[in-house]
Amino acid sequence: MYPHERSLVIEMKDKPFALIGVNSDSLERAKKAVKENELNWRSFQNQPEGKGPKISDAWYVRGWPTIVVLDAERKIHYRGHNGQEATKVAERLVAEMEKASKR
Repeated sequence: MYPHERSLVIEMKDKPFALIGVNSDSLERAKKAVKENELNWRSFQNQPEGKGPKISDAWYVRGWPTIVVLDAERKIHYRGHNGQEATKVAERLVAEMEKASKR
């Protein structure tokens, strides 16, 4: 998924879009993955050491990866595991936002 995600972030660079990741790795492993895979988006630890509840619990994540596509009002438009389908939904939402901003 990393190559697809990297290219999506580049493609959507100047558009109303943000990709945010949540990882369940140790901090060391997460930093290594960012460097080795040239990740170009923000990623948060599922439950940083000594912090509150897991992000995956708050978002009812039951499998990795789970992809959630939100609009500007934080309404969920896609929740699942299909990266291509999630991308289509995100691209449609971005196109709708750009069209609305030109009115």
